Order: sequence, then C-alpha cells, then structure tokens
Amino acid sequence: MKYRQFGKLDWKVSALAFGAMRLTLLNSSDPSSIDEPLAIQMMRYAIDHGVNYVDTAYGYHGGRSEVIVGKALHDGYREKIKLATKMPSWMVDSPQAFDRLLNEQLKKLQTGKVDFYLLHGLNDTNWPKVRDFGVLKWAEGAMTDGRIGHLGFSFHDTFDVLKEIIDAYDNWAVCQVQYNYMDEKTQAGTRGLKYAHSKGLATVIMEPVGGGRLARPTEAVAKVWADAPQKGTPAEWALRWVWNHPEVSTVLSGMTTMPQVVENIASAEHSQPHNLTADELALIGRVRDAYRAQEPIPCTNCKYCMPCPNGVEIPLIFGLYNDAVIYNIPQMSRNRYSGVASLKEEKRGDKCLRCGECMKKCPQSIPIPDWLEKAHAYLMPPKA
Repeated sequence: MKYRQFGKLDWKVSALAFGAMRLTLLNSSDPSSIDEPLAIQMMRYAIDHGVNYVDTAYGYHGGRSEVIVGKALHDGYREKIKLATKMPSWMVDSPQAFDRLLNEQLKKLQTGKVDFYLLHGLNDTNWPKVRDFGVLKWAEGAMTDGRIGHLGFSFHDTFDVLKEIIDAYDNWAVCQVQYNYMDEKTQAGTRGLKYAHSKGLATVIMEPVGGGRLARPTEAVAKVWADAPQKGTPAEWALRWVWNHPEVSTVLSGMTTMPQVVENIASAEHSQPHNLTADELALIGRVRDAYRAQEPIPCTNCKYCMPCPNGVEIPLIFGLYNDAVIYNIPQMSRNRYSGVASLKEEKRGDKCLRCGECMKKCPQSIPIPDWLEKAHAYLMPPKA
C-alpha cells in the first residue's frame, strides 16, 4: 500500500480508503439489509492490506452502516485505522441536534471518539444553517472533550461556495469532494481540489469511479478502452487518473464485493502522483470525448447562459439529464434533482419563463427553454 500526506496533519493516509456506503445487500430493494459477515470480512481484508482510513455516515444504508463499521472494528481493528463519519447537516434543526446526533453515532460505532467528523453534504443551504446554529464553536468543544479528533466537511456545490466554507474557519482538517475524469469542472472540480490543498486541508476524493458508472462503459467507450496499450479495467484507469493528482490525499471507494476490494488494493499498490504518461492521459481524454459524444444536450458547462434572470440552474440541470442518459442512471439523477441533496425548487427547470436571454448567450445555440422543459419532465416525472 502507498501512503500520502494527510493535509497539514502529522499523519500519512493510505492511497485507498474504504467507504462504507455501498456494502453488499441481501435485498436490493432494502438499503439497510447489509450482508453483515461479508461487509466485515471486506473491511478487515482492506485494513489487513494497509488501508488505514474508513469512512461512513449517519445516513448510509438507512442508518445501518455505522453499526456494521463499529462491529468490523472490534478485535483490535479500531486501533489500526482513522475513523471518519459525518453529521447529516440537513437534519439539524437546532443547536441541540449537534450533541444528540454525535452521541448517537458514537454509540452505533461503539467508540468514544471519531477521528474525523465531517459536516455532511454542505452546500449553499446547509452551510449557512449549521454555521448560524454555531456548529464551529460546538465542534471546538467536542474536540476539547475528546469526542472528535478533527473537523472537516463533505461538499456538493459550486467552487464559490467551497471557497466560502474553507475561508470561514482556520482549523478545517478534511475536505471531501467529488472528483473523477468526467467531473473536472463539476461541483468543486479541479479548481476546488487545488484550493483546498493550498489551504492545507486533506482532500478525500469521493466518486472516483463516478459511483460505479465509469466501471460500466457503454459500447462506444469500451471500444476506446480496447485500444489501450496497457490493459486494465475501466475502474482501475479511473482510480489511476485521480491518484495522478498530487493534491489528492486519499481516494475513497465504496466497494460492494470482495473482488472489488482485492482489485482496488492491487491498484493502490502502484498509485503515484504524476504517474500517467502523456499517451495514457490522451487515452483517458478520448474516453471522456466518447462519453461526451453520447450526451443528448451539447452543453459544455461554459456557464455563458448564467445567471438566469429567473434563477434557473441551467448547466446543472443539463448535467443531471445528460448523466442520466449516457450512463443509464435515471434514478440517481432524479434523486439529485429532487431528493435529499435536492436542487432548490425555485431553481428547477419548470421555473423557466422562456424569456430567451440564455439563448442569446449560448455559443452552442442550444434551444435551452425546450431542453429545460424536457429535462424537468424526465427528472421529475409525475407521481403514479
């Protein structure tokens, strides 16, 4: 296993971290029905092979993930790793919720301390709320009394919101962001990764394989991969691309099967910054282009159409629709459009007034109002 510096802390983290978000299920329709013996076996195998960072959260697997992680860390495994979990920021309705949630999580994890406590899913809605409830002062107290080792946050929003959060507090230790070769400009993107790193934060990467979608290439993309001079699975290439960035501290993988754990650990043993050749980077670029060629809306995310006079998040909506189509993940995009980490209702596609201002600015000449109508109908279908 390779190890990297974890931000400004005097500690090195394994290049691969274990994410307890996509554990094997006994019943695919019940996210809480974790195959407990297999999940514990997978986590312990990973730790035995050098993984020293385990990540979970309050809401993963319907609240069961923390329980299973706690059981997996018996028999001396807790002492071998740093443990991270997350406060569900969207559930906080008062300052009193901070202690209630943390204490509940510590009980489920069967530990008196979590090494890294992340404010989960911060965005321009959840961040001001928990900030104004005094979460930073509260966290300082929890660090003083020993229940929290270090404070961090996970993030789903724009670079400007990320910068605002980072600049609001001098003692952030961890920033967890979505990043892969298809998301260089999505959410925090490369710019956010570099900014967090420049401020001394450890950068924990989630969705390095796009939630699994980059491991299941379409036929057109598979043909591009087939031309690779050095063979490897699409998941391995995706991980190598993220590890190639020196700003990355660790890559968080939500592994579902034991073969995935074994493959990812083998890949991590060869991970290095600046390890991809120019030809390999060009190959991944061709894969990216092959995915983009399948997008129904030719939006390049240039944002020339923004700001919309009526507040509609045009590029974000187009991105969700394109993802749903090219990766065949309609439900994931629908959840992101209207689910827990939802787009605000007033920013959705049905709020377009067809004023035409966006079309005057779009260099691709996209009929934006028509696509917004179609995307909204697809992403938010009528309830049966």
